[in-house]
Amino acid sequence: MLIRALRSYLPTLFFCGIFLSTVPCKADIRLPALISDNMVLQQKTKATVWGAADPNEKITVKIAEVSQNITASADGHWALKLPPLKAGGPFEMTISGRNRIVIHNVLVGEVWVCSGQSNMEWPVNGAKDAQSEIDAAKFPKIRMFAVEKKVSSTPESTCEGKWVICDPSTVAAFSAVGYFFGRDLYNALKTPVGLITSASGATSAEDWIPKEGFESDPNLRSVAAVQDVDPAMAKEEYKRRYADWVAESEKAKAENGTVPPEPAAPKIAAQPHPSSTSFNGMISPLLPYSIRGVIWYQGESNTRNAPLYRKLFPALIQSWRRSWGEGDFPFLYVQLPNYLLKKTLPTNSSWAELREAQLMTLKIPKTAMAVTIDIGEDNLHPANKQDVGARLALAARANVYGEGITASGPIFNSSKIDGNKIILSFKQVAGGLVAKGGEPLKGFAIAGDDKKFMWADAEIDGDKVIVHSDEVPKPVAVRYAWADNPYSNLCNKADLPASPFRTDDW
Repeated sequence: MLIRALRSYLPTLFFCGIFLSTVPCKADIRLPALISDNMVLQQKTKATVWGAADPNEKITVKIAEVSQNITASADGHWALKLPPLKAGGPFEMTISGRNRIVIHNVLVGEVWVCSGQSNMEWPVNGAKDAQSEIDAAKFPKIRMFAVEKKVSSTPESTCEGKWVICDPSTVAAFSAVGYFFGRDLYNALKTPVGLITSASGATSAEDWIPKEGFESDPNLRSVAAVQDVDPAMAKEEYKRRYADWVAESEKAKAENGTVPPEPAAPKIAAQPHPSSTSFNGMISPLLPYSIRGVIWYQGESNTRNAPLYRKLFPALIQSWRRSWGEGDFPFLYVQLPNYLLKKTLPTNSSWAELREAQLMTLKIPKTAMAVTIDIGEDNLHPANKQDVGARLALAARANVYGEGITASGPIFNSSKIDGNKIILSFKQVAGGLVAKGGEPLKGFAIAGDDKKFMWADAEIDGDKVIVHSDEVPKPVAVRYAWADNPYSNLCNKADLPASPFRTDDW
């Protein structure tokens, strides 16, 4: 794979052919948008610097008393890895060959990619308390890069965007979740933070998975095949086939012959564009850049088929890790919040099933999930992005940076039937379970073999919850917070909400 070649740094630099391919052979040194003023390099790793120059031109990169040399390949592309640098700055980076480029105000710290759909894209100026947040956003050691939206049928080597210093004049249009995550991370670590936002509203997981990511499962290969149907061409082809069928049918009827079967309508996915196109246009150009990890907020566009998301989301995470070639970097994501109107009893819920698929994805190593079932709204874009960013930052601080803090709400672990009761056990109890606000627990429903759920009484017993209902004398299953917008108030003593769950698979 080409990106693996990049990470292994082959002397021939064959991999560089996918980068800056439009740069002419005879030219001064050219650099991608990510290698520019105000950038943040990932600390304690061999960060990659790359570009284009004349064929076989000798290139020197200097930063923080470190100097590295390389010779451009025959087609003029080059890439090198810097020795691991400690957090700090600002530094100047000079890149010299036939010409000399000075990159100013470079920091070394922690770099995170912020990706997903509209709730990740949603700007600070649309968040809760927007003006006061904007006025207070004076963090010169936080740097932000917003990738311009682009879809492509093939992997791109370049993207548009620029690094900016976080201040009131730049933060307003930046990702609110990304900024609040980065702010909390900076305040905790006191280390420079670089945030690269690459997000696009209304996109599905399929849009963000590279072609190779669909090869892991036959079902995903078929999904990609359906997604890759061009809707306009498919409809035109169907019209042609249908017209031919009408003509053949009329002829068959006139001759007392057999009427041929009607052609099937094309299978066109309910997508704005085919699979992989957001990955190609907005992630592929980032792949050489060394990062600490990814935060992800997406799923609304996949609620139409939550069972498929159980395969799509893990495939996305694993394919990004393979593509970046930096090992199993941390992948932190947001579980869908509550949305729309509350239901009287748990029923079939596509949003609940999507949350379940996200919960299942925690089986993948070095993942973590921010539960937001308590901070959604009737609005598809809830304004409270502060708590979303804060909960992602807690996950990073605990799981990536080793702080001894509670970073998750309760997670269902197991259940046991005891007569007319079901006893539920949890992980991540953080010293004990509590009902938020001191009220009785709500959101628990119980059912027998008839699969009819009834509201249940629920009591906390240490790290367990005991559920029962007089209307269900022989219970077999429990659901908690199982609706688009469920009742829920189970937390741990860190005031983090429990993830919705069910014990059945009905």
